[in-house]
Amino acid sequence: MRIAVIGNGIVGTCCAAWLQRDGHHVTFVDPLGPAEATSFGNAGSLSPSACLPVGMPGMWRKVPRWLLDPLGPLTVRWWYAPVAAPWLMRFLRACSADEVTRIAAVMRGLLAPIFDCYEPLLQRAGAMGLMRRTGCLYVYSGPEAARQWAWGMNLRRSLGVEMRDVDEEELVALEPDLKGRFRFGILAPENGSTPDPAALTRAIFDRCVADGAEVVRARATGFRLRAGSVTGVELEGLETLDCEGAVLAGGAWSARLAKQLGPAIPLETQRGYHVTVESSNLALRHTVMAVEHNLMVNPMRMGLRLAGSVEFAGLTAPPDMRRADALLARGQEMFPHLDTSRVTRWMGHRPCLPDSMPVIGRAPRVDNAWFAFGHGHVGMCSAATTGREVAHLVAGREPEVDLGPFAPTRFVRAA
Repeated sequence: MRIAVIGNGIVGTCCAAWLQRDGHHVTFVDPLGPAEATSFGNAGSLSPSACLPVGMPGMWRKVPRWLLDPLGPLTVRWWYAPVAAPWLMRFLRACSADEVTRIAAVMRGLLAPIFDCYEPLLQRAGAMGLMRRTGCLYVYSGPEAARQWAWGMNLRRSLGVEMRDVDEEELVALEPDLKGRFRFGILAPENGSTPDPAALTRAIFDRCVADGAEVVRARATGFRLRAGSVTGVELEGLETLDCEGAVLAGGAWSARLAKQLGPAIPLETQRGYHVTVESSNLALRHTVMAVEHNLMVNPMRMGLRLAGSVEFAGLTAPPDMRRADALLARGQEMFPHLDTSRVTRWMGHRPCLPDSMPVIGRAPRVDNAWFAFGHGHVGMCSAATTGREVAHLVAGREPEVDLGPFAPTRFVRAA
């Protein structure tokens, strides 16, 4: 089958790679090159433990204070508030204990096979060195602080995530650079990371091209439909691309195209920022999540990456790099000895849905198009599994993950 894959970030690229394994002919459709948008600036986590949604019980008490702080962990630019308000209301409704428990169980099913699903793609690409399984450390100022987050950690444990308490002595032995700032940790040994998320995406993409995938550098603007099927993808400035099927994996830019093939989906961009400290003098061996700082720290090829910020301001507003500077300030609090003489700053668009789960499934109005977008904070974590499951759907095979909770129609049902 000739399949157009709209989007060549990590999700679209993994979908294409898995479809090629079934013998389909793939054409990438994207105005940018691979990993030139959100996948470029990913924090690099490959974490089966990352099953908790963004919204947690009791968060509604914190949101008003956060929204008033332009440099806080979650903020909305004032002029965008009327646009974001309906989405935020849905988000807060998903924060009940029962709903969080349900979402975490669903996401655990999607995230657990991370390494099994990436391995064949990276082996084929000759890029196994871009996936490492060194574990993740969740660190706290002390055991008392950790107890504030115990409900979520215990929920992870109940879903089969291995989480081991680490006292101060062992924490310093594992990561000497944490000495003096953190006195308690929880190790998730099954977690991993990539030292270069953009290189990982490009490696799989380049292998797809070497295996016969075509590339169209253009923006998809719509679909040509005939008798309940997609027969082509309409392109900005170019002739319609003929196809026998389509996968929509356009990240935060997917909502308008998705609406042509089904009901409206409440997709938002949670604009994320990162700082990469190219001059880092640290020797971290694990990905580190400083829970109280809301900061993910990942040692990468290009330096130490610090990420952990959410801003609502749409797809077109210019970045506010003060938010990146705030991440750097938090990093300097964590590591007072960190050499920050050379840093780079970045902003990208996480495609997010109010229940923190992606949309994965057949487009409701046609029989040969499939949705794979909205992966939010776990795009790198869940891309390979999503690709495998999309390939199953295209082939008519039974999915290995229960995709019912990810259905594109779930927001209509909720309404």
